[in-house]
Amino acid sequence: MKRFIVTGGGTSGHINPAITIADALMRRYKESEGCEIIFTGRREGLEGELVPKAGYELKNVTAKPFPMKPSPRMIKALKAFEEGKKQCVGIIRDFRPDAVIGTGGYVCAPMLEAAASLKVPVIIHEANAFPGRANKMMGRKAALVLTGFPGLEKDFPKASRVVCTGNPIKTSVTRYDMDSAREKLGLAPGDRLVFAMGGSLGSKTINDFVIDAAGRPEFAGVRFVLGSGKQQTSKIEENQKIPENLEIHEYISDPGVYMAAADISVTRAGAVTCAETAAIGSCSVLVPYPYAAHDHQTYNASAFEKVGGCVLVADKDVAGGKLFSILKELLDDEPRRMEIRRNAKKLAVLDCDDRIVKAIEETIGE
Repeated sequence: MKRFIVTGGGTSGHINPAITIADALMRRYKESEGCEIIFTGRREGLEGELVPKAGYELKNVTAKPFPMKPSPRMIKALKAFEEGKKQCVGIIRDFRPDAVIGTGGYVCAPMLEAAASLKVPVIIHEANAFPGRANKMMGRKAALVLTGFPGLEKDFPKASRVVCTGNPIKTSVTRYDMDSAREKLGLAPGDRLVFAMGGSLGSKTINDFVIDAAGRPEFAGVRFVLGSGKQQTSKIEENQKIPENLEIHEYISDPGVYMAAADISVTRAGAVTCAETAAIGSCSVLVPYPYAAHDHQTYNASAFEKVGGCVLVADKDVAGGKLFSILKELLDDEPRRMEIRRNAKKLAVLDCDDRIVKAIEETIGE
């Protein structure tokens, strides 16, 4: 029986890859020796909702984010870290995992540090083209670092091994091609669809743009679907006029069908969204979140822009109104949209799950 502890939280960009990796390990060992997996995180975080929904047990661990600069919050974060580490030591001793796998977010730190102190193999998955603080720090003690983008070996010089695997995505994401997705959503051949989302928490910039665009005369014949996000939905005023051609959802659990069906998708450039963009072959306008650590979303989007696999628009330019003309030009240029789709697919890693499982097996032994 193989046992793993998986940790990652805060946003769906950390949680969904963690769940996908867990699912891949469960499939690998199901027919042989069996597999048991538990997660750690914060019950009040998004992981407290998504992990149990995926069928895994989540053990609550104390954790607080570390501020970028010294402040009184640093003391609280350190105190929470020490408390969380003690909790994780107890969880590891009770569960006795073969390895601990972290996918990012500050909730990972106590568990990964506890695992390293107990000589349990630490495995990290770094999804972004620019590694986060926690992963770079823990990479020094990692038996294995899995990366979503190539060329990150230099960022983890002390890790025992670094393997580029791509970023894991739900198998349901690639369930549809453009034709079957449009059929599922009830779109006729001449219908035009723009899909937009700002990640699980939402984006005010993208939300404001879509609500404005849907109400403009030049987009009157276009259907808009918006994933507004959990933190931003309440900020859409009740008395705000929502155009009839706009459909708003707080959270979209299966964005793949919309990204496949849409003539154009407008999204952030988180690592998982980029992986889905490539796997689907979406015609995407990528709007990097400007406050992401080290501006890593711009690094992610740039990888697509270099091969002509997206249109990259800065958040400030969207807020400044520059995306309206870009959107209109794309909607009127089908050959360019098809070219962007083809180029995006060049970056797809469709055997990511197999690569991850193989690397983990080679690290812990079959």
